Amino acid sequence: MTPFLRPQYRSLKPYTPGEQINANFIKLNTNESPFPPSPKVAEVLKSGIADRLRLYPDPTLGQLHRGVAQQYGLNEAGVIAGNGSDDVLAFAIMAYAGGGGKLVCPDITYGFYPVYADFFGAELATVPLREDFTINPEDYAGAGGTVVIANPNAPTGILLPLAEIEQIIATNPDNIVIIDEAYMDFAGQEHSAVSLLGKYDNLIVTRTLSKSHSLAGLRCGFALASKEIIADLNRLRYSFNPYNLSAITIAAASAAIADTEYYAERIATINATRERATAALTQLGFVCTNSQANFIFATHPKISGEELYNALREQKILVRHFALPRISNHVRISVGTEEEMGALLEAVRVSLSVEG
Repeated sequence: MTPFLRPQYRSLKPYTPGEQINANFIKLNTNESPFPPSPKVAEVLKSGIADRLRLYPDPTLGQLHRGVAQQYGLNEAGVIAGNGSDDVLAFAIMAYAGGGGKLVCPDITYGFYPVYADFFGAELATVPLREDFTINPEDYAGAGGTVVIANPNAPTGILLPLAEIEQIIATNPDNIVIIDEAYMDFAGQEHSAVSLLGKYDNLIVTRTLSKSHSLAGLRCGFALASKEIIADLNRLRYSFNPYNLSAITIAAASAAIADTEYYAERIATINATRERATAALTQLGFVCTNSQANFIFATHPKISGEELYNALREQKILVRHFALPRISNHVRISVGTEEEMGALLEAVRVSLSVEG
């Protein structure tokens, strides 16, 4: 750290991304899709778009916003896209909790929320999950600040029913409620808070194309809300970086959004693989949450989370371990292909045998 860094940034504790490695590993640690993007994305990349890169991209993101709006049956004025859903989450937390406001979230959830609270000068209030890692909506009634809930939650994968999500929104009429639906495509659209947007003016729903749409490397996400909230967020975006998405991202993401059939098939395959792998792990003595995401959250009574992480790493398989209270004996396992999950299960058996 240099002496030039401003004092308010010296105590920041940055978000720790999942390990990225180029060696010959099976990578099940960052919830990426095991499948390639839609062929329509590849068509965009071969379409001669490079010829247009001398020009700035459209700052209004019109093509992408129209595609998203059509997908969700909304008005284009109710959409804002960003460089991953992290981008729009940052704008929302800055706008409604930054500069001395308050951000309320579960104690076990996406690790970027407390980082953003610290970065934007918000007071952070964490609410403990129940012993079974579920959210009690009554704990958020009159929260007194901006609420952010990941649904399904990460890293647990547990889905909060839509009625309970609505309870949180309805009991915070004077504060913004952000529902981060990064994994909702795996749970099913019938559980999405998008259906509540016309009913509540304090709701923001965020989505990403990184998980279900196989575009983690493209960096694209979006928020859905009232046109007034979107206007707030655009005020911040245009004040910071109006060109936050490249022309390639706009075109490729638009193509992906439109190919619903391709992704529905891939999501169904991932969900089926998740259920088979969960059942197999359970037979090996693991206790797994009822994950509705593209990962499994598991613990075993005979081996700690850190020991299992290290044992699997020695066998060239990466999973995610969080050295945090309450979940330090768990690992989060991204759902890969059937072959990758088969290799994982064999490595787990070896690890348990060695440990035993």
